[in-house]
Amino acid sequence: MKPTAWILLLGLIAGTAAHFGWLAWTTPSRMPQGTDAHLAWLRDGLGLTDAQFERIQALHTNSAPQLKALAARVEQMRAELAAFEQTRRTEDRIDFLEFARFVEQRRRLGRECARSTERLVAATAEVLTPAQRARYFDLLEPALKRRPDPSS
Repeated sequence: MKPTAWILLLGLIAGTAAHFGWLAWTTPSRMPQGTDAHLAWLRDGLGLTDAQFERIQALHTNSAPQLKALAARVEQMRAELAAFEQTRRTEDRIDFLEFARFVEQRRRLGRECARSTERLVAATAEVLTPAQRARYFDLLEPALKRRPDPSS
């Protein structure tokens, strides 16, 4: 085999290995998965006692079904929006009454999601000491600032 072919083959193998290596490194599966992993991080970050951890874990476990239901509704609303957009693009028309109904439902769902999050955060904060609570809110502040206004 000619040297040029060997170089190209080696380059292809190295590029493929680098690509899959990068994917394996950056894939979310390397990150903690599930509520327990996130709560374990919270436990370490705030220095929770066993009793505090168990109470917070119970709060998250009890709120999980409602949060999952809200997440499913959000996903359904995204699918509806995609359908509206597809209709607008393909048929060049918009049902403004239906779209207004959709916008109002989305606002209500946004408010419901915000209230649910606020209840969980407040219930979690009640379990913490004042110093832990301050650290907890410092950790949550960037996420809470990014959250869209539910009234829009």
